Amino acid sequence: MPFGLRESRESRAGRENARLVVRTGGFLAVTTLMLGPFVLRMQMANRMGRDSDSVREAWVNTWARSLLRLFAVDVVVDGTLPPRTMRGRLVVSNHRSAIDVGVMLSTFGGVMVSRADLANWPIVGAAARAAGTLFVDRAKTTSGAQVIRAMQGRLEKGQSVCLFPEGTTFDGDEIRPFFGGAFVAAARAAAEVLPVGIAYPHASGVAFVNETFPQHLVRMARSSGVRMALAIGKPFALAKSDRASVVTGRAHDEVDVLVKRARKICGA
Repeated sequence: MPFGLRESRESRAGRENARLVVRTGGFLAVTTLMLGPFVLRMQMANRMGRDSDSVREAWVNTWARSLLRLFAVDVVVDGTLPPRTMRGRLVVSNHRSAIDVGVMLSTFGGVMVSRADLANWPIVGAAARAAGTLFVDRAKTTSGAQVIRAMQGRLEKGQSVCLFPEGTTFDGDEIRPFFGGAFVAAARAAAEVLPVGIAYPHASGVAFVNETFPQHLVRMARSSGVRMALAIGKPFALAKSDRASVVTGRAHDEVDVLVKRARKICGA
């Protein structure tokens, strides 16, 4: 192998390893150091009868933005974040990478709905629980019903709930069928649905498929960063009489259009 080529590969590997050390260490440090004071502030707010939701929102926003900067994620936003109304807001998007969670929380706030096993992940699980994440075990019918009630409760209070209704991560831009439970909760709460589309460059390799979360984290930590696009649609309000199946189909179709819009922005 020519010396120059070997040197180039060794140099690239060195940069990737350096990023791995800095980012995985930073991820653990940022999450751990921020989590303790946040829990104390939440406890104090609850004891004093203050608005703990605003404390949580501020922490979640700071935490998510810190992680996006640490992993060099450049978010290009297409569209304007609609002003809040008295209605609760269900934010729905396609799901491709673990990065999506940070993007959604830093942009829209509120709480996430996530698969149940996340609650037991080291560090991440503790942060997710502290952030008010609603965990659903799709293998248990009772779990789904409980989460629907929890979403409805938050939406009835005028809060935001962020959700990936495809149920898991996929590669590419094809929008898979949406689970309808969240839209049942949104209709019952007469909330509004805000559709969102996410796209990453095809060569970015950010898709979270066929690997564990630690493997995904390591791979993202080694990368040079990514520029992704987030297309925000227009919210549509629901009535208690709306059929969840109709709302689910509309949300699916609008996310599909928004993903195509995001694709044009971030490129191939």
